[in-house]
Amino acid sequence: MIELTKAEEQVMQYLWNIDKGFLKDIVEQYPEPKPAYTTVSTVVRVLVKKKAIGFNTYGKVNEYFPLIKKTAYSKRYMTNLVQNFFNNSQQQFASFFTKESDLSVSELEELKALIDQKISDKKK
Repeated sequence: MIELTKAEEQVMQYLWNIDKGFLKDIVEQYPEPKPAYTTVSTVVRVLVKKKAIGFNTYGKVNEYFPLIKKTAYSKRYMTNLVQNFFNNSQQQFASFFTKESDLSVSELEELKALIDQKISDKKK
């Protein structure tokens, strides 16, 4: 899986949200103050070179679409995070996450239900 810079990741997030779009559609996703059109264009060109996004050409404009699925990128990103910061221990990550985040009781109960379901599935 390719490594993305923060700026590239941001463009990918917007493109994943809209599925496909022209450069103007991507720029419109940014909050105010929006970056320069040329800045976003440069990031998009880099993402095309990295084969993270593809495009279809219509006349003089390109319609861009992601070549990397968000779920696949997220999984790889989280795997790297766990490896680099938690000694490749998902348990250490979960422990840190629950201790250091300010989760409400209902959010903790939802997490517990997900874990209980996973345990049940693994026992089958």
